[in-house]
Amino acid sequence: MVKSNEMTDRGTNALKTHMTGCDKLEMRQTRRGWLQECLGCEAKTEFKYFIGGTQVFHSLEDAGCFCRCCCQPCHPYTMTVKELNTEAEIVTVDRPFRCASGSCKCCCYQEATFTSGGNELGRAKETCWFCVPSLKVFDHTGNQLYLIHPPTCCGGCCVNCCAEGNPCGKGCCKESFRIFPADAGNTDGDAPYLGMILKKPKSMATELFTDSDAFVIDFPKDASADQKGILIGMGILINSIFYESDQSNSGADAALSFAG
Repeated sequence: MVKSNEMTDRGTNALKTHMTGCDKLEMRQTRRGWLQECLGCEAKTEFKYFIGGTQVFHSLEDAGCFCRCCCQPCHPYTMTVKELNTEAEIVTVDRPFRCASGSCKCCCYQEATFTSGGNELGRAKETCWFCVPSLKVFDHTGNQLYLIHPPTCCGGCCVNCCAEGNPCGKGCCKESFRIFPADAGNTDGDAPYLGMILKKPKSMATELFTDSDAFVIDFPKDASADQKGILIGMGILINSIFYESDQSNSGADAALSFAG
């Protein structure tokens, strides 16, 4: 029988040190060179991670060149988030190949496994959806922790593109995936949520001319260090599923594509 402290005390010391007491993390994707952008080359995805404006982690995708060029955005990869100076592992994301989707998904669900220090922290898997993409997040025992999907309107039938502000004004290029309790559904409007993974604009030029994205993860208040590690992995996974395809260079286009 697994003891209770073994159920929660998972992950590396680096993960616990940085994530204990952390309520917000920013992820910034590294831009490709101008020549790569012009030629449409699929460079390895790279992120820098910041807490309170200070970079603490970095990560680089481990995926074959053929898969990146021919199977984007559904190619398999492994990405390890590491401490900036020591290279200590924070969390590793292992994503297998799964077919991409348009405005719905009823099979071949996207999924990923999150590990740290050789221990599985949890996993995520898409649910069957139409118009509003959703993913379930589980701990290492298979118990569901969260349901993650964009804010909705019209009784949960479509994505609310104005939830983070006017998409033609102050909320331009802001899109969110909200973190709901496990028993929540694709509920309407401003239903209570625990946290969010917010895609935000880095600059107008970055949004229009590159596919470099930035995310802010607001962690649930009662999340443990290993659960925060899972949610960092969810930020990586959400970026690769919904923002890495050629048609998603504009944040506004990505949001509208959810609604079909």
